[in-house]
Amino acid sequence: MIGRLIAFLMIIIPVGLAAIGVKLIRDSLFDIIHPLFPWIWLQFAVGTIFFVIGIGFIGGWIVSRDRKRNYNYKKIRKQQNQDNNKAGNTIK
Repeated sequence: MIGRLIAFLMIIIPVGLAAIGVKLIRDSLFDIIHPLFPWIWLQFAVGTIFFVIGIGFIGGWIVSRDRKRNYNYKKIRKQQNQDNNKAGNTIK
């Protein structure tokens, strides 16, 4: 039970970080400056960094989970190509 709670918190924190990054970027584009940042460009840069870190962590977690569960994307891609070829489509 505790392990699931910790895993939940490990996902919620990067999502929150990415959301704060989006808010800072949005506020920078609409010239709303927060008292923590003396310049708009600094607020935009920090927002971009927060967003990239948050999304990168979530993406890394998904890739790690897929590797642990032994998902094979080449096998899935090959199967999709075979299905498309049967239907007469030549998408690669």
